[in-house]
Amino acid sequence: MIARQVPERQCVCSTLRKATRSVTQFYDNALRPSGLRSTQFNILAEIHGAGSTSITRLTKILIMDQTTLTRSLALLERNGLLKFVPAEDGRVKSAELTKKGTLALVRAQPLWAAAQEKMISSIGPIWGSLSAELERLAHQEKSSV
Repeated sequence: MIARQVPERQCVCSTLRKATRSVTQFYDNALRPSGLRSTQFNILAEIHGAGSTSITRLTKILIMDQTTLTRSLALLERNGLLKFVPAEDGRVKSAELTKKGTLALVRAQPLWAAAQEKMISSIGPIWGSLSAELERLAHQEKSSV
């Protein structure tokens, strides 16, 4: 028989997934006027910061599996927000923003900034330490914590 869970010992995975879904919905709603979703905004922002980057590098930065990222990149490419160009060695393709992608990011940035400020304010002063700990967890090896 499975023991009944006591409230102070809630599943970390379940709690973080619920929080992540809620936060994602909050950012998606905030970004809606720009036409971007939060995941698209994050991908475009990472590419913009890098100037041009390979899919493999993006998977590591965003901690996403390649299949999911490739689907997201294909949609962004289809919408004219990014393009693929051969990397310097010619063996891999790199993603870079188009003018339309840069403009979409510029339009979305103030919406994201307002949402970010509101979210940090809502979380409160623990955000600094919480953020650092979540980053640490995100970059741990999959089998250890």
